[in-house]
Amino acid sequence: MLVSDLRLVCFELHRQEFALPIAHVRETLAMQPITRVFLTPSCLAGVFNLRGEIVPAIDLGPLFGLQRASISDESRLVILKHEAGVAGIIVDRLFEQRRLEEAVAPPPPNLDPAVAGLLLGIANTPDGIVRVLDVQAILSVEALRELAGRAS
Repeated sequence: MLVSDLRLVCFELHRQEFALPIAHVRETLAMQPITRVFLTPSCLAGVFNLRGEIVPAIDLGPLFGLQRASISDESRLVILKHEAGVAGIIVDRLFEQRRLEEAVAPPPPNLDPAVAGLLLGIANTPDGIVRVLDVQAILSVEALRELAGRAS
């Protein structure tokens, strides 16, 4: 179990609540124009310009076995900060930040191991289940690592 009293940036993706530890979030933005990049994995929606920096936009849907993101007026980009660099995650809409006082349990054993590996854990809250993402695991997905290797 993870330590309780965790501050999270929460968002919706395909009618499910996900969250990221606030320490890994640089900022959130309204959707930016995303340029699709030819011959890239489905989890890479494309790239966008963030104040002169070209940033990859990650679509979590394919990583979780869900449909690709459908962009709406409520869609946002959650900009991650990580030692590997900066990346944006496309989300359906943002929720309020949340401070979890409950412990975060490991993913259930019946969850697909590929999906479970992308989660720090799951928290049961009065509002429902929150899936807490592991930023390092997401940015280390094989398809994204291969892409980063080609760029070097």
